[in-house]
Amino acid sequence: MSVRIAALFRPHAIALFLAFCAVPATAQTEARDDGPLAGAFLAGRVAQADNDFAAQATYYQRALRADPDNPLFMDAAMLALLALGRIDEAAPLAQALLDRELESQVAALVVQADAFAQGDYTAVLDAGIAAADAPPGVAAGTGPLTDALAPPWAQIGAGRMSDALAAFDALIDEGQFVPFALYQKALALALVGDFEGAEAILAGDDSGPINMGRRAVLARLLVLGQLERFDIALDLIDENFGTEPDSADIAALRDAFGAGEAPPFDMITSAAEGMGEVYSVIASVLVGDEGATLPLFYARLARHLNPRNSDAQMLAAQMLESLEQYTLADEAYGAIAEDDPAFLSAQLGRAQALSRAGDPDTAIARLQEIAADHPEALSVHSTLGDLLRREERFDEAVTAYERAIDLVETPEQRHWVLFYTYAISLERAGRFEEAEPWFRRTLEFVPDNPSVLNYLGYSLIEERRNLDEALDMIERAVEGDPNSGYITDSLGWAFYRLGRYDEAVPVMERAVELLPNDPIINDHLGDVYWMVGREREARFQWRRALSFAPHADLDLDRVRRKLEVGLDVVLAEEEAGADSREDADADANAGNGG
Repeated sequence: MSVRIAALFRPHAIALFLAFCAVPATAQTEARDDGPLAGAFLAGRVAQADNDFAAQATYYQRALRADPDNPLFMDAAMLALLALGRIDEAAPLAQALLDRELESQVAALVVQADAFAQGDYTAVLDAGIAAADAPPGVAAGTGPLTDALAPPWAQIGAGRMSDALAAFDALIDEGQFVPFALYQKALALALVGDFEGAEAILAGDDSGPINMGRRAVLARLLVLGQLERFDIALDLIDENFGTEPDSADIAALRDAFGAGEAPPFDMITSAAEGMGEVYSVIASVLVGDEGATLPLFYARLARHLNPRNSDAQMLAAQMLESLEQYTLADEAYGAIAEDDPAFLSAQLGRAQALSRAGDPDTAIARLQEIAADHPEALSVHSTLGDLLRREERFDEAVTAYERAIDLVETPEQRHWVLFYTYAISLERAGRFEEAEPWFRRTLEFVPDNPSVLNYLGYSLIEERRNLDEALDMIERAVEGDPNSGYITDSLGWAFYRLGRYDEAVPVMERAVELLPNDPIINDHLGDVYWMVGREREARFQWRRALSFAPHADLDLDRVRRKLEVGLDVVLAEEEAGADSREDADADANAGNGG
């Protein structure tokens, strides 16, 4: 989604967010201290603070049974039910809030969606008129964007296509929500079979390309299929998803178009599903911009109006995961049917959620079962590799990544993460000689990526190889991400390894400023201080490193030895130990006739 479109939508999002956060003035009702009611109210408040939507719905519904006219309880129960996707239960509460003339855009949004679901297009149009006639400053309706786009879809539902197109055109001519209005008009034209008109809009013949994300690309592909413009459709797939799409639905379209076949245009089949597409687009725009709750609300409404919209269901699951509601996320992923193209992605999501919930072993076992059932699925093997790598099971991660890489027929830029994580796993497994070519291959796709430059540069320093090249890589990484403590630490350590201790000091001090509690960086600063004669400060930093331990890469005994005898002695002992080992190896080889 373009920054321009996100900025265009932001005022609507902020208004709805404020409506979500605010309790209606007339609903500032205190729960009576009458035992069960007070307990349900307090438990509901705790659940609401924790984003525990299931508990929130349970407790506030229980409170409503004791105090059925309490608008505060209605509002909290409605929000929880909406977050759970139980729109049929949320709608009566939303309507009850509006009947009490309480200003709640969320309630109006739920009622609007329910009206579309029920086919009550007159109610949608009447609500739009009421919102338009509201006095300035009064928060009526569902919000500017949904208030603007609901009436045209209601007109289509009522069989008045000409009026709907005129309404879309009016929005476009007035400059209101133009990208949204154009996209919705294209869907409306496709719905009634005017695929030429839809393609003209989606291709940007008049107003420029419609940048509405994955859903818009999918819509255009289906339209191009109906027009039998298969070459253009295939080019569009390659441009947006690569020649080997990970997404099952896009891969299926690619196969169909390659065979000269046109799947039906079934992205939307009714006015209600068209309005669901409005909610779906809004949900995708809001991700990362307004927290997780608002995208979750819109995704739930989109799925309610179009049960085939697996993109909305996946988004809802991801938002629940980001809210740390892993059981609900698992349920949301699990709601995607086995015959749905998104089923495999949903199963991967379930495993990821399980891992984030604190059960990585079960998550890995589940992914291993999926990998056995779908040996041809690159995304399964790469995801398994990711989980194994996070659990520091590097040898197993290498195997999983190798299976994924074997499935890459033509390497493309989008594969750089796979190559990078494979290289990391090789390095962490103690196989740097094999890892280095994969780091370098990754840089062919992303030559200025700070993380890749830093990892390879730092590894070369630790291997004491190509130090000048390694320093150049890390300096470029710092230029690309100057506020990264880890990358800054790498630069300071490169100076240290090169014996340029005076240059290392300010760089390493900067790294500690950026990440003051990292034991490795504090340990490094101690070593640098020692080399410039600041021994008291060096010991202070080593003590700090120990206080922040443990860390997988920090040798605690070595740090304690430095505190005891100093770095010079430790380095001499290590060199003597290395020489002794070399002498022992030489003696052994001589004894074996080597």
